Amino acid sequence: MIVPLVAGYAADLLLGDPHRWPHPVRAFGHAIHQGTVWLNRGRHQLLRGAVLTVVLCVLTWVLSFYGLSFVRQLWLPGYYILAGIGVFFGLAGTSLLREGQAVFNALEQEGLDSGRARLSRIVGRETGRLTAQQVRTAVLESMSENLSDGVVAPLLFYAIGGVPAMMLYKMINTLDSMIGYKREPYRLFGRFAARLDDVANFIPARVTALLMVLVTASRRGAHFILRYGHAHASPNSGYPEAALAGILGCRFGGPNVYHGVTVEKPFIGVEDRIITDRDFAYVKYINHAVALLTVIAIVSGWGL
Repeated sequence: MIVPLVAGYAADLLLGDPHRWPHPVRAFGHAIHQGTVWLNRGRHQLLRGAVLTVVLCVLTWVLSFYGLSFVRQLWLPGYYILAGIGVFFGLAGTSLLREGQAVFNALEQEGLDSGRARLSRIVGRETGRLTAQQVRTAVLESMSENLSDGVVAPLLFYAIGGVPAMMLYKMINTLDSMIGYKREPYRLFGRFAARLDDVANFIPARVTALLMVLVTASRRGAHFILRYGHAHASPNSGYPEAALAGILGCRFGGPNVYHGVTVEKPFIGVEDRIITDRDFAYVKYINHAVALLTVIAIVSGWGL
């Protein structure tokens, strides 16, 4: 269990997610799309969405578990290689940081329109009317949330149940990102998937926030977690966002437009100061430090 974890984590640090490589999340997305086309119609949409979610989650775990078990019986080195690749695909730390850095670079080198366009690749909100400050703030909000669901949560699931549990989490997260919306045509169909994602991320989000405060020794970050963590509309996203806002001494949240609808989000923090490249450099340190600390904690726990 330790060898695939360390190998996969190291591969993510070095490679990120190469865009042209095959990736299980793309297969997850295709399966979710096809299931949605077949089932999201007519009556009983809540039940249909729940059935799709349960079936895909069970299939993901079963195929991962028995596939790895079969390879392990045939050739043990092959099992370690395949499991390491699974960990690599399950993590999204380096690629997310690269995307965030690309937004900052586009703003600096090519202007506001380019920064907005680049930001649209990593956030769900509409970016066409955002100011440069709002673009930078959106990047940092995304980095804090994705530190939880792209790094810490997959690692914690791996600690519980290896690659099969990690792939199960990735399927849950992908389901939420594709159908877990409160608007039509997903309002009922994606509700079960959204609630399942809330459950899956409940502990990881809070662990992430605490680790962020730990690696920065930020008292203000800890204060913000207690003051603002629960204020977010999501039961989980507010905790890492609050931690980062407190660490940086800035303000997140506020109104944003999603698919033509203005969503009023509570502000996290009070000081609306200008976000700089130095802030993003510090966020990169936080993300890498939290990921490394999580890996060390898992390895140390297995060693006891």
